[in-house]
Amino acid sequence: MIQKPKGTLDILPDETPLWQMIEENVRDITSNYGFAEIKFPTFEDSALFKRGVGGTTDIVQKEMFTLGDRDGNELCLRPEGTACVVRSVIENGLFNEPMPLKLYYFTNFFRYEKPQAGRSREFYQFGVEMFGTSKASADATVISIADTLFKRLGVNARLNINSIGCPNCRPNYHKALVDYFSAHEEELCDTCRERLKTNPLRILDCKSPICGALCDNAPKTVEHLCPECEEHFDELKSSLTAMDIDFSINPRIVRGLDYYTRTVFEFISDDIGAQSTVCGGGRYDGLVKELDGPDLCGIGFGLGITRLVLALKKNAETKGTALPENKKPLIYIAPMGKEAATKAVGIVHKLRTAGVAAECDITGRSLKAQMKYADKIGAKYAAVIGDNELEQGVCELKNLRDGEKKNIAIDELSTIKD
Repeated sequence: MIQKPKGTLDILPDETPLWQMIEENVRDITSNYGFAEIKFPTFEDSALFKRGVGGTTDIVQKEMFTLGDRDGNELCLRPEGTACVVRSVIENGLFNEPMPLKLYYFTNFFRYEKPQAGRSREFYQFGVEMFGTSKASADATVISIADTLFKRLGVNARLNINSIGCPNCRPNYHKALVDYFSAHEEELCDTCRERLKTNPLRILDCKSPICGALCDNAPKTVEHLCPECEEHFDELKSSLTAMDIDFSINPRIVRGLDYYTRTVFEFISDDIGAQSTVCGGGRYDGLVKELDGPDLCGIGFGLGITRLVLALKKNAETKGTALPENKKPLIYIAPMGKEAATKAVGIVHKLRTAGVAAECDITGRSLKAQMKYADKIGAKYAAVIGDNELEQGVCELKNLRDGEKKNIAIDELSTIKD
């Protein structure tokens, strides 16, 4: 039997209403914030991520699904969204639009990772990107979109923030990190020994318990900020407070991508097991220029839909609440006889075009089997139609929940309310 590739998902019909509900809320919230949707290719030039995300990141070194075309070009399935959006902004001249430019996406991505709960090789994200403003209030605005979504959906997610400085103050911080971790080099994992040479900031993101214990006593980013970055971070905290958004400062947050600068943040949920980060993002002021665009600052986040679904399912289980379901038919047309079966197709079509969820028999079931089927699919009413009923233009309408029966004109079926 052929099975789906390892680390991919089948989102089955019983689950899709929950996904649709999330997407509907995403579209409503982003619309209120003035964000417009952007779509981009499933695969991109690999150089986009090598330059944009960073050659020393796990994404580029270990996780990209690469492929070559017949012209010898190296392409890859998109592993993240920000670089894709930036490429599109540059290529299509969106930087000429009025600023700030506000975009969002809701799509799938691909990374070669070890599959586990909340982490798969094909995964779905909702992301937002805002360009053209360096103000900390823009950072708070972007953060508030995720916060609004979590609160609306009833997901308990804690906000952690940090500042990793800018190109002016980060060299001094990097030196402090190198000095500290060099004294403990033998205790670091193999990956972090390499990071010590290439990107010491990434050590703070290591999940190894031993490296994590060392990081607890490592120099803090917020203790090495230049005056401008310190002022920006203070303004961010003030803006979040003005929005009534609770937060904690977590000096361990650095995010895993090289393009971040100043603000970085994560939303943490305890409802999804070990993979507790359900949303993460930050500011990337140099990325557009790095990819040959204008010197345009940016801020954004990626929010994991698969992890959000896990959190919502856990909440529903804990609170005993119902999850969204597929729409049930209001009326099931149950024909008796060949002529009635033919007419039933036309009747159900008229009901559907009138906005009524309706079904009818198209398999040749007996009346008894039809009634069982109507009950099984959750129909509220069953309308039995035979030759006599067709002649008189009436049908027997049965309420499948309380068993009550009554005669009703066939033309009046579209007036029935749930």
